[in-house]
Amino acid sequence: MKELINTTELPKFLLGDNTDFPDDIFVIHTQYPRFVINLKDDNVEWLEEFETSEKDDLEEATPGLIQEASEFYDREMSRYDS
Repeated sequence: MKELINTTELPKFLLGDNTDFPDDIFVIHTQYPRFVINLKDDNVEWLEEFETSEKDDLEEATPGLIQEASEFYDREMSRYDS
């Protein structure tokens, strides 16, 4: 049986692209809490299920995670421009 990927070896953020959504810019956050954000409209799709007790912490952390995802994208795009 093939070994599963150890997620601790994945980068914290990955860029995602899909030709069905040509105007969208996806960033995937691979660490807890895992999510995909569309930077076009800051729509976040969580890849985790949360307990009610975690929701306050999540709401507090979300703006910072969105900022980190945006900064990651800007950094990656500046590297392409160089």
